[in-house]
Amino acid sequence: MQPASTTVLSQALALPAEERAALVDELIRSLERTELDITALWAAEAKDRLAAYRSGELDAIEADEVFADLRGSNR
Repeated sequence: MQPASTTVLSQALALPAEERAALVDELIRSLERTELDITALWAAEAKDRLAAYRSGELDAIEADEVFADLRGSNR
């Protein structure tokens, strides 16, 4: 842990239990927001890829071929 994090942790541990619980709740919510942001970015990427496929800018590969490559049977 970084020195600043250690300082914050020490200060947080000195808080009453109810305030520590509220702090934990806020920290967890901040992580959930990050996950939602990542989910939104992946959804946008998927839409962009689908649009590129439909417009002919992106080729598709059959799933069986992809999995065969991953298993090494097409080498």
